[in-house]
Amino acid sequence: MAQKSETRFAKMERLRSHRRVQIEDSKPTRYDDDDDEEEPSSRGSIKLRPSEKNVTEDQEPFMGVKVRRRASLHRDYKGDYLDVPSQPFLMKLLGKQGDRQVLFADKALKFTGSGKMKRRTLLITDFAIYIIDSETDMLKRRISLAAVEKICLSELSDNFFAIIIPTEYDLLMASTRKTEIVTVLVDATKNMSDYELEVVFSNRFEYNAASDLVKEVQFEEVEGGVKTRILRK
Repeated sequence: MAQKSETRFAKMERLRSHRRVQIEDSKPTRYDDDDDEEEPSSRGSIKLRPSEKNVTEDQEPFMGVKVRRRASLHRDYKGDYLDVPSQPFLMKLLGKQGDRQVLFADKALKFTGSGKMKRRTLLITDFAIYIIDSETDMLKRRISLAAVEKICLSELSDNFFAIIIPTEYDLLMASTRKTEIVTVLVDATKNMSDYELEVVFSNRFEYNAASDLVKEVQFEEVEGGVKTRILRK
């Protein structure tokens, strides 16, 4: 089983593509959860490193398990889809937190504990995952990569993924770039700690939508697509 896992992660090595943002002279700051609305401030100088050459994804199915949509089979990995260096709020935020590289930046859907969908900015750096309110530019959550235990996905061609954080509540999101997101998270975790982040594929998995709320996500292949249900346990 371990050898099979190593083979999957070995395949992912050639998929790595990180648009990097170099940030210097940084200090830590506070961040807000989904109920708070305080905007972080920042100081310090910032320098940018040119982005690396893109790598083309050419793998079907993803990690040997997950079914891929035809449109995603030969999609380039860009990393930064939001042009982070051009957004002062994001640069100040990352500078204060001490993160050195932006590995991924894009808009995604986040599912709240009550089942609502919220459009959020998703940032992945060399140290953490950021969830930011796209409308107000408020930091909602910062998750250390070291706190992530595993990532859950279905085996079907949907856009859902769950990030499991045992010390906090989990994160259920949806993105058309889920393959790139998972690849970046696995690579970043391995680079930071030599720990291989577990990626679990199942058409039924549980996650903690809140500290005291467990939900189950169920996936079913139907004519014309995938039916997804999120149920309270």
